[in-house]
Amino acid sequence: MIDVKFCGLTRAEDAHQGAALGAAFLGTVFAGGPRQLTAGRARAVLDAAVGCGVAKRVGVFGAQDVGAIAELAAEARLDVVQLHGASDGALVESLRQRGPWQIWRVVRVAGDMTVLPDGAATGVDGVLVDALVPGALGGTGVAVNWEALARALDRANRPPHLVLAGGLTPGNVAMACRVVSPDVVDVSSGVESAPGIKDHSKMRAFVEAVAHGGR
Repeated sequence: MIDVKFCGLTRAEDAHQGAALGAAFLGTVFAGGPRQLTAGRARAVLDAAVGCGVAKRVGVFGAQDVGAIAELAAEARLDVVQLHGASDGALVESLRQRGPWQIWRVVRVAGDMTVLPDGAATGVDGVLVDALVPGALGGTGVAVNWEALARALDRANRPPHLVLAGGLTPGNVAMACRVVSPDVVDVSSGVESAPGIKDHSKMRAFVEAVAHGGR
């Protein structure tokens, strides 16, 4: 079974819908861009899902220092810290000492990559693979080359918890699931009517497509 993460949430009703659809992860952004929220607002959005599912709360971070990340994560009551910026061993260890959250390292890839970086999974609970788009940390709608990624995973030690992001939509996610076989698929712009505004019919179609492709 492949889990779903709805990311870039900005509205309580979208978090509620995601949880009701059975998403395993609900994400909010602290790394800039049109979907960025304050910790207080993120907490309110994610609190709307309490009682309608068991989704874990994810925060997306960029270049913040460890103190800022820990403070935001604690206030928003996050379960998972997703690091798009620096994620070296020292920062990861420092974050572990400051809270109980899981830590995901983001690896951004471009073109026909042949291998994932050495040590990509070292010290973290998950590796999220996203498309490399200069000047953007995510939510771009640009897809990873799934076949190249699958080959790279065959040649390397597969991360123990692989999250696939980048350009996923209800129309292509089933194929991505079949080619890459990730543990989690992560969608943001692919189920939106506008940045930060989720389309509930697209959210439902995405979950149904994942269930079909992950069989």
